[in-house]
Amino acid sequence: MRPLPLTPVIVDEQEARWLQLARTGDGDAFRQLVDRHQGRVARTVLGMLGEQDADDVAQEVFIRLHRHMHEFRGEAKLGTWLTRVAINLCLDRLRARQRRQWRWLSLHSEEGQRLEPALDGEALLDARERQALVRRAVQELKPEWRAVVVLRWLEGLSTEETADLLQLPYGTVLSRLSRAMKALGRELAPLLKAAPVQREGMGGERA
Repeated sequence: MRPLPLTPVIVDEQEARWLQLARTGDGDAFRQLVDRHQGRVARTVLGMLGEQDADDVAQEVFIRLHRHMHEFRGEAKLGTWLTRVAINLCLDRLRARQRRQWRWLSLHSEEGQRLEPALDGEALLDARERQALVRRAVQELKPEWRAVVVLRWLEGLSTEETADLLQLPYGTVLSRLSRAMKALGRELAPLLKAAPVQREGMGGERA
């Protein structure tokens, strides 16, 4: 099992009070913490896993929070801590999926055959279809690249924030992001010739 990431520092006074009450067993206070952060956790998990397993992993994130509330020492923000837990759980789930796929492929002769019909690259795609294609392409990325794309695109974090959250060197994040962008470009170029890729959630480039 992966070690838990750095424990969170609570800088919001209301959030600090909820955490203090939750540590004493106050269920309402814990639900307030969940309500505040479940949207961010859900976006991260969906971006990493798609719909498959997303609910289970999102629930596990808050189970970890409940289990380890008493160990918090104040070395990261709560939202950052939860996102890091979500990313780590997603990476574990993706690797488990990969192992299952390899076992399945070893039993079948048609390795790598796609079950979905090929899309017509000449078809006109509206904005929703383009976003669906981008999400599908993100799901094809290596898990390590996918984590960087999810945090930079869906969460709108800067490269420095992404590096801090993933506990990676700044240059490693830049390298993974560059490789992910090239892979996405190769995957999407034939389908989106006349339409720019929508970078959902970025809201502009950040340093």
